[in-house]
Amino acid sequence: MKQLSETWFADGYIDFELKKYTLLAYLQQVNSYFGENKLYPQLADVIFHYNNLLQFRTNKEYLKQQFPRRLSQLDMERLTLLYESMMADDEVMQELEGILQYALAQMKCTIEEGTGIYEFVETRLEINPVGLMALDNTEGYFMLRDGYYRETRVYQYRIMFFEKESSRYRSMRTEYVSSWQRSVAHSVNYIKTELLRNRTQLPNPAVYSIETDLTFPLEETLLPIARRSLVRYITHQQGSAA
Repeated sequence: MKQLSETWFADGYIDFELKKYTLLAYLQQVNSYFGENKLYPQLADVIFHYNNLLQFRTNKEYLKQQFPRRLSQLDMERLTLLYESMMADDEVMQELEGILQYALAQMKCTIEEGTGIYEFVETRLEINPVGLMALDNTEGYFMLRDGYYRETRVYQYRIMFFEKESSRYRSMRTEYVSSWQRSVAHSVNYIKTELLRNRTQLPNPAVYSIETDLTFPLEETLLPIARRSLVRYITHQQGSAA
C-alpha cells in the first residue's frame, strides 16, 4: 500500500486540489482493506496521520513531544521551518488550513469505519484463563481459536511497561509458538500441559484461551485485536486483585 509521508500536507506545492487527490487516493486504499476486514497496520497509520494533523495545527512543539519515534529530526526541522515561514504568509496559511480541515474530516470518517470493525470483533472475543492462574500474569501464553475451527494457534506473550510524560503505558510483545489441530483430545488444558512439559523457560506461566466465532483475517485483524484485548483483560484482573 502506498503510504503518506509524515509531512504530506506540507510537501511540495501547497495546493488544496493536489493534496485532496493525494489524500483520497490514500484513503481509498485504506478503505479497500477495511472492506476485506483487514485493520492493521492501516488503522494505526490513519490514526497517526489524523493526530499528526491535529497537533501540527495546534502547536509544532507539542507535535515534537508527541511523536518523537515516528518523526525524524530532519522531519521536525523541516516542519519547524515550514511552520515559521507559513505563519508569515496569510495566503499559504489559509490554503493549508483548508487542507487540514478537509483531511481531518475525511480521515475521521475512515477511522470511524475502522474502529467500528474493531469494536465488533472485540465484542466477539471470549477470553478465559486456562487452569489455575499464576501469581505473575505479565508473561505466559495465549491460545487463539477462530471461526474456522481448524487449529489452535499458541503464542507466548510478555507485557512491558513504559512511561511517557508522567503516564504509564503497557504494550505486549508476542511470539508464535505452534499450532494444534482442533480435536476433542487437544483441549486447552491438554495444550497447557504440553507447553509446561516442553517449554521449561516459563515454569509457571499464565495461560489464556481467546476464542471467537469470526473468520476474519488473522494477522491483520484477529491477532492484533486479541493482543490488545488481552492486555486490557489482564490489567482489569490486576486492578481487581489490588
